[in-house]
Amino acid sequence: MNGIDYDMEGIVFDIQRYSIHDGPGVRTIVFLKGCPLRCRWCSNPESQAPEPELLFRASSCIRCGQCTPVCPTKALSRDNPGFVDRDKCVKCGTCVGVCPTDALTISGKKMTIAQVMLELRKDAIHYRRSGGGVTLSGGEPLFQHAFAKELLKACHEQGWNTAMETTGYTTREIIRDVMPHVDHALVDIKTIDPANHQANTGVDNRIILENALCIASLTHAVVRIPVVPGFNDTEKAIGAIADFAKLMPGVDTVHLLPYHTYGENKYALLGRPYPMGDLANLKPDDVSHLVPAVEQAGLKCQIGG
Repeated sequence: MNGIDYDMEGIVFDIQRYSIHDGPGVRTIVFLKGCPLRCRWCSNPESQAPEPELLFRASSCIRCGQCTPVCPTKALSRDNPGFVDRDKCVKCGTCVGVCPTDALTISGKKMTIAQVMLELRKDAIHYRRSGGGVTLSGGEPLFQHAFAKELLKACHEQGWNTAMETTGYTTREIIRDVMPHVDHALVDIKTIDPANHQANTGVDNRIILENALCIASLTHAVVRIPVVPGFNDTEKAIGAIADFAKLMPGVDTVHLLPYHTYGENKYALLGRPYPMGDLANLKPDDVSHLVPAVEQAGLKCQIGG
């Protein structure tokens, strides 16, 4: 079927159904593991590492002791801060199999294209009725670019609309290889300031900005800005992004995404501190004053998306 490798494997950490965001219509979002960025506000920290990761939910643990003797590397102990010694853990999942309360779980599993498509077909009727489809997210979907491309091809084979959330942090060759199979690219641009970007995401933004221009030349693109207090929540910062977005071919819309703490609990599950401290969620009204900075560049602005 058009050369699609249905046996190709990727690492998927979630499949979210019935989404009305991240593209038109009703959508299913496939979350792929792996991301080269380390954004301080990341709401999916379990997506960052490319391999599966062990999560420990202390509130669900009944201290039955069944997991500690089966761990092959002795990574589990009440004497460890956070219970799991992350340096010893090899993410084998043996402990997960004996945990009676799901206090221990694995985020991320190998799935073939065929297995993912089997899940997506459950929602096919909603795609047809609503003009929706499938969105790839992460992490950074292009981190698993070969798998992402085959999955997008398989979706198009079914006549489904495709979208991708991307930071654009990859090679130009990968962009040109994958984007022809994407109907809508949701391109995150966090700041134009390279030093600010480096300090808060761990990577330089030159490649991102160059690839954003390339992406917009290959498919329909929308620019999305996570609005984070103390990072880019000023008219100047948002206006600079809007001015850049105006240079992207065909781009006419910018989404402002208010900062939220919905992923904060996941850091505890991974045994990590939350990098943003006790910073409060932003409401739509908290970012409404930034809308004119986008509109002054001649672009439409939407809060949320």
